[in-house]
Amino acid sequence: MFIDIHIHEKTYSNDSHIALDEIIDRAKEMGLDGICITDHDSNDLMDKAHNIAKKRDFLIIVGAEILTYEGDMLVFGLDHLPKEKLHADELLKLVEKSKGVAISAHPFRPSNRATGNYNRSLRGFRGIEAFNGTTKSQYNTLAYYLAQELNLPALGGSDAHHIHQIGQCATLFPDGIRDEKDLIQAIVSREVSPIIYRNNTFQSIVKQDSLSMIIS
Repeated sequence: MFIDIHIHEKTYSNDSHIALDEIIDRAKEMGLDGICITDHDSNDLMDKAHNIAKKRDFLIIVGAEILTYEGDMLVFGLDHLPKEKLHADELLKLVEKSKGVAISAHPFRPSNRATGNYNRSLRGFRGIEAFNGTTKSQYNTLAYYLAQELNLPALGGSDAHHIHQIGQCATLFPDGIRDEKDLIQAIVSREVSPIIYRNNTFQSIVKQDSLSMIIS
């Protein structure tokens, strides 16, 4: 299954310009099998998303992109989000206690929202968003090699805030998933790999002969 694990919907992400129905339409058109809505510091779309998922027979998982003092992380399985900003290690402990997963989001994007080299001292990340659709290739390259260094699975997400960005990077779940619990288990089991959308099809990244060719 092809899943875009990092999309922002405009109801609770003020910087997004896309509504949920628009996201689903574009995802289906591209051949995505599901999407993850990861709004900024919010999972308030969850009930609406579950209802629409049933109506439209399309997998929608709601997580969140949470900004810590050290940078952003994608979080799944944490129903009650912290009301105040935390340090990354504090949030990682909360996620672990809830049996969820935390993924380092765009770790080397040049901004104050990237965990970057903090990843080497943090314990608890279950994956690295090595391929982020709105991050320049050289920073995705650093993230990919960081995943290799830390022996963590590399994942892909579009980080879409506009319709044309959806699915540009995504994640392959080769055994398929049905819900958030399956997504968490697949990431913990490392049964994931990053993919990109090129020439109207999804292509593997890690199986390419030259990584530089596929992310340039």
